[in-house]
Amino acid sequence: MTLSQLESRLATILGPSGWWPADSPTEILVGAILVQNTNWRNVAASLANLRAATGFTPRRLFALSTAQLQPLIRPSGFYRNKARAILALGQWLATRNDDLTAIAALPPAQLRQELLALPGIGPETADAMRLYVFDQPTFIADHYCRRLFTWLGQPAETYAKLRAQTKAVDAWPLHAAQELHGLIDNFGKTVKTAADFAVSPLADVKLTLPAGPWEENL
Repeated sequence: MTLSQLESRLATILGPSGWWPADSPTEILVGAILVQNTNWRNVAASLANLRAATGFTPRRLFALSTAQLQPLIRPSGFYRNKARAILALGQWLATRNDDLTAIAALPPAQLRQELLALPGIGPETADAMRLYVFDQPTFIADHYCRRLFTWLGQPAETYAKLRAQTKAVDAWPLHAAQELHGLIDNFGKTVKTAADFAVSPLADVKLTLPAGPWEENL
């Protein structure tokens, strides 16, 4: 089964992913930081706090001091590091005049490197921001994905290797790339163990990906 066929099968099983759940690009950017090393329930609590305090107006959000921001995002855990990352993101956006359209027009490799240079933003977070805010199709090799792909016969030792194997997604239509990620994550939220997978609709599926060798560039 190819990646495209996997997306079609998941869509048949699950329906539209509804991902990313947010009311604004700013909320997605912040949510991509907050979801690191926690579950979405905790993220939702932090987002609710921020929405009440700032309405996710960039000017109000990024004007918060560290002391003001940390209690608001405490439910997400690692709130000191995440506060630092959020405020650094705000400073970076300001250097580009908060112009999300202009940022989205940057070459994908350049935008990715600029995001990765910010504190607290790793490959998964940078790719999520590019895919859901800056409209650059890409594959997000997150925990749910790597677990599913292992069950499908395509284990990947690193994020970079799996991203290289799924490079074709960069040329997909934007909505298809977004849906692939959302569907994989939705599947992973209910199919959590090998035993779950063995009785799932994908139990008989084997995934086909291009063979290596790969350059594992982040």
